[in-house]
This record gives sequence, C-alpha cells and structure tokens, in this order.
Amino acid sequence: MISAVQTIQLGALLSDLKRPFRILFCGDPACIAELRSAFLRVEQDQEASDDAPGMLETLAPQRHETIAGDDIKLIIFLGRPGDEHAELTDLTHFKVPILALHVDPNAVPTSTANLLPFPGRIERITVNSLDFEGLRLRALPFIAEAVKSVAVAVGRRYPFLREAICTCITRDTARLALKISAASAMVDQVPLLGFVIGRVASAGDIVAISALQMNLTLKIGSIYMRDPDIGSVWEVLPIIGGGLGWRALSRELSGFVPIAGLVIKSAIAYAGTIVVGEGAAFYYRTGRHMSSAQAGELYAETKRAAMDIARDMIARLRAR
Repeated sequence: MISAVQTIQLGALLSDLKRPFRILFCGDPACIAELRSAFLRVEQDQEASDDAPGMLETLAPQRHETIAGDDIKLIIFLGRPGDEHAELTDLTHFKVPILALHVDPNAVPTSTANLLPFPGRIERITVNSLDFEGLRLRALPFIAEAVKSVAVAVGRRYPFLREAICTCITRDTARLALKISAASAMVDQVPLLGFVIGRVASAGDIVAISALQMNLTLKIGSIYMRDPDIGSVWEVLPIIGGGLGWRALSRELSGFVPIAGLVIKSAIAYAGTIVVGEGAAFYYRTGRHMSSAQAGELYAETKRAAMDIARDMIARLRAR
C-alpha cells in the first residue's frame, strides 16, 4: 500500500485541475440558454468553481472563422424539430468532436451508431429534453468521452457532468487495470518463467493496480471539490481495501484453474476497480459509503461484463 502511495504524483493531479478548456455552443438561442443553465446549475449541497461560466462560449455563425485555440474540446449544436439535417460541416475545421442535439419533446430519442467522440465527426442525437434525465443515457456519456483529456477540470466546474465523467474515467482506469492483471497472469502461465518471476509480477501488479485505484479516487475527489492529497485517500480506504481482497481471491482462483485463471484474474481486477471508482463517487456525492449489498451487486454486474472483455483480450494476446 505504501509503495502504491509513493507512485502517486500529486503535482500532476493539481495541474489537471487547472488545465484550460472551452466548450462551444451554437444553434437555437433558447436551447443554448437552457443547456448552459443546466451546465451551470449548482444544487444546495454542491460546490463548483467560480470560473465555470467563462469556459462555456456561444459560437455565432459569423464567428466560426475567428475563434481558434487548442483549448476547445467540444462543440454542441442545439436544434429544434426540422434541424435534424442541419448543415454543420463548417464546424469540422475546429477538429474537435461535434455533438448535434435535436430537441423534440414528441420524438422517440435516437442517435447515430458510433457515439464515440472523434475530431471533426458530427454525432447527431435526438432527445426529448435538455434536463439530466433527457441527456443521461446518450448525450452525457458522449460529452464525458469528448472532454476526457480535461476530465477533472470539467467535472470540477460542472456538477451536471460529474456523474458521467466519473463513470468515464472509472471505466478507463478499469480497462488499464485489466491489461496489467492480464499481462501478469500471462507471465504466470509460462513454464519456468512463471516459476522464476511469477511472484514478482504478481506483487508488481498489486502495486500498479493499487496506485491506479488511488489515483482514480483522488481524481474523483477532486471532481467533487476535494483538493488532492494523500490524506483524503483514507476517507475511502475501505473501498480500496476491498479491491485488494478481490485481487487476492483472483490469485487463488488462477492457481487452481490455470487457463481460466487468466480470465478470472483480469475480470476481478477490472470489476474491483469499477467498484472502487463507483464507490468513491458515491461517497463524495452522498457523504456515506456504499452498503455491502450495493457494492456486491455492482461488483457482480461488472464482473460478468469484465469476463467477456478479458476473454477477448487474452485471445488477441495469444494470437500475437
């Protein structure tokens, strides 16, 4: 645990809080005002930075060629019924993801197939409303992915986006934990090599994954207005401790089931990291820890998904 703490670079986390960004709005003025208000809304029990309004900018058509900057991360076009096929190619020169939200209270919510942010790609989504429930399933995950490079800075400023951003960075960290665990497990399966360095590799993946989980916890705390410091990790230590227990279980299972152990160990690393991230977000959002039943249910759901991911990844590793 101490070794993992020593690998955390607080300076990098502090700089993440200050990373510059802009999100540009364009389209229907009333919709822009409504979404901007949603972004800036701060409930009674929430906190947000005072500079949040300045990072949301309205893009008038005549200004398309006059605005530039590497800090632009996303453009959101907002339209009414009839704007579903609005010509937006003049926005592609910004080379950032473009989310076209078409607001129609009477329409069935739809989206195009990709839903993955890509510079210059236009993603069109039809929604019933611009409130949290209207955007939660499609638009907010897209926005979180689009601003991933400045996730902590964006989430800290806009409570409206915090849940989606925490989910996004948790999933990314879990995928990295899965890869680390799978690589370690692959070493264990190689005759002689596994005997010689298998224990070293297993110890190394514990340190690496613990560090990932602690960094994830610090990032989520920072999003919820807790300045990053090692002391804050102890607030959510029971969640991280649970993750360590799951990894110990994975090592035992991999020893009994040599081939399936690769999948089991990777899946547990993934699922345990998801529970750490979701548990930390729950704690900072509500001020209390998840119950054992809540954490167990989340872990079981995530493990099922992780098994599929791990099988696919290990098949590709073996093919190489």
